[in-house]
Amino acid sequence: MSASGLNVAAIQQACSADKATSLDITERLVRKAVGDGADLVVLQELHSTLYFCQTEDTGIFDLAEPIPGPTSERLANLARELGIVLVGSIFERRMNGVYHNTAVVFEKDGSLAGLYRKMHIPDDPGFYEKFYFTPGDANFNDGSSGFTPIQTSVGKLGVLVCWDQWYPEAARLMALAGAEILIYPTAIGWDITDEPEEQARQLEAWVTVQRGHAVANNLPVIAPNRVGTEPDPSGHSDGIRFWGNSFICGPQGEVLARANENDESVLSVTLDRTRTESVRRIWPYLRDRRIDAYGDILKRVRD
Repeated sequence: MSASGLNVAAIQQACSADKATSLDITERLVRKAVGDGADLVVLQELHSTLYFCQTEDTGIFDLAEPIPGPTSERLANLARELGIVLVGSIFERRMNGVYHNTAVVFEKDGSLAGLYRKMHIPDDPGFYEKFYFTPGDANFNDGSSGFTPIQTSVGKLGVLVCWDQWYPEAARLMALAGAEILIYPTAIGWDITDEPEEQARQLEAWVTVQRGHAVANNLPVIAPNRVGTEPDPSGHSDGIRFWGNSFICGPQGEVLARANENDESVLSVTLDRTRTESVRRIWPYLRDRRIDAYGDILKRVRD
């Protein structure tokens, strides 16, 4: 890592019903990323299990873990051994009856730099997340909000999770709090029965909205997604085909690396740490915000 360059990697993988198998795949790909020079490695959402939210099943809560716990300890040890900042994802058991979809960030020495509990929770066919996840806390006793960057040795990371990526408010609040990179661990895919034209629209909407957050906030974006077809355990649908297409873009939305829709991938890019400052000097969106005129954004609808 140079003064102006940050080597980052996004991991795209298929997952197994067996945690150990999924984490073995994760570790292999993280080691490859480090072999390519990565200082910051970002994993996809819920990378240690299948995407279990296709159905509502109380038995699934047995997969949840405290932090610290077995998965967080394994990720911490990996970060320490390899000397990297590592962003992982855990189905967190915070207490009896309170579970979160939680991104964890480990420092190069294996310490926990911080965590982010997913704020926007979907509840749609095949994505029944409200059954499993409590939203993250909006405000904390220290005055910080749920949209607070995590300080690390490689910079301030604006970590969000999947459904959060559709909300410009989340990206903007991270940017206003000093985030230097927006990060979106993701698990998103197609209804297998959708027409190809609809699948294409959904995929490009997903890429476009996140590139838009990069542009609107002059920040790079790292968005790793999973791949593979995972069956619906209930048999009520044909399951989800996760569309991959993990990507990394720069602060003007320029795509620096993008994976395909089928294969496990390690996307490796060197981000120019000076680009945000130089772009903001010529595209000063934050300077020209009319904060005196945005009060209605806090309303559910405008009357």
